[in-house]
Amino acid sequence: MDDFGITPREVPRVQTKFRRIQTPIPAPESVPILEALYRDEPRSMRGQGLVIWYRAEGFQVHDRWGNTWMDWSSGVLVANAGHGRPEIAKAICEQAGKTLLHNYCFPSEIRARLVHRLADLAPDPLEKVFLLTTGAETTECAIKLARTRGRAVGGDKKIGIVSYEGAFHGRTLGAQMIGGIPALKEWIVNLDPDMVQVPFPDGFRCEDTSFDLFLKTLEEKGFGPERIAGVISETYQGGSAAFWPKEYAQKMRAWCDEHDIVLIFDEVQAAFGRTGTMWGFEHYGVVPDLMCCGKGITSGMPLSAVIGRADLMDQYPPGSMTSTHTGNPVCVAAALANLDIIVKEDLPGKAAEVGEVLQSGLCEARDRYSDVCGAAMGKGMVGGLHMVAPGGTEPNAKLASSIVDRCIEKGLLMFHPVGLGGATVKIAPPLVTPEEAVLEGLSVLREAIEEARNELG
Repeated sequence: MDDFGITPREVPRVQTKFRRIQTPIPAPESVPILEALYRDEPRSMRGQGLVIWYRAEGFQVHDRWGNTWMDWSSGVLVANAGHGRPEIAKAICEQAGKTLLHNYCFPSEIRARLVHRLADLAPDPLEKVFLLTTGAETTECAIKLARTRGRAVGGDKKIGIVSYEGAFHGRTLGAQMIGGIPALKEWIVNLDPDMVQVPFPDGFRCEDTSFDLFLKTLEEKGFGPERIAGVISETYQGGSAAFWPKEYAQKMRAWCDEHDIVLIFDEVQAAFGRTGTMWGFEHYGVVPDLMCCGKGITSGMPLSAVIGRADLMDQYPPGSMTSTHTGNPVCVAAALANLDIIVKEDLPGKAAEVGEVLQSGLCEARDRYSDVCGAAMGKGMVGGLHMVAPGGTEPNAKLASSIVDRCIEKGLLMFHPVGLGGATVKIAPPLVTPEEAVLEGLSVLREAIEEARNELG
């Protein structure tokens, strides 16, 4: 009896230059490991493809039983420079060999190097860096800094935080309250009345992409600029790969300047070359007051950062805005090596070049399967296919999930969809993925869409 629904399924064998599937999925030998995880971890940890990662290199992931996948998840948009980069592993080992594994907020030379490097890479006026561990910590910090600034310039009424429907900013309390997915924050019950969401102007779910809609929505909600401390948006929405229109971003920047409102971009998924530029917001021709970074900052280790204007970052006195693991020396070593790779190999430029092939292929898939694919979105090496009910516009989560499962069975690894009803197939290969592999992945994706569409009707 299979108590966990993880019985291996026979699938066609695959052997190509980049992929190899030679066992049922999941691999029969992996079932005891999966069962142990299911017994000892909460149910919330389930839901991804039944692949037991053993090693990962570049743009490929391997298990212990002879299967190899092309990775179109980047470990959830972390491995920008590729998995298992020797340069990063060497930096980690060298730092660990010094036996300095932790030093809290006591000064360290390696932390000084990283914050200077990040400040140097960021555009003016973003000049101060606060290192943390997770993306959620950075968005929580940004809320704190924006509200502190709001109260300083407008009193206790100027504490409002405006965010977007469909947004995801983390799983901690404040991060989920500014999130735009209602089901994820039902548990909170007593939501902050000064945190509101407005429609995200993606041109698909929200056809009106004008800045006037933003202003109109705030007016309807009774939120004038005198009440707003900050506006926060993912540079692109993580659940859909949707970007603001450039004109919208520029009007937002001018409006925030006019009303002394802190503009925050959540770059946790977008930074470090992912979209074809070092910072995702470069596509907009504007610079935020604060940006939140994480994921691709190390290509594998837990580290994040808030980068912002000095007057905002310096609002708190010594000892009052810190973190136990801030600037962990081993993670910092990984970040420095990772940034060296991204800059020296011009991974943003490579993401832009190969990304043209990826985005073109996604648009082709949208057109070919227009009865079940409502939109293709993205830039650089991130994309999303929005699956819909046949001939309609309702999100089709079942179809999206089936497509991901079929891709995994064919040797193309993706994570199961979240956001917009879980109906977006998210594509995010490491930035080192060559064009040849992207083309092969697109072929696999088309096969999976065809099969899933035919089965589900």
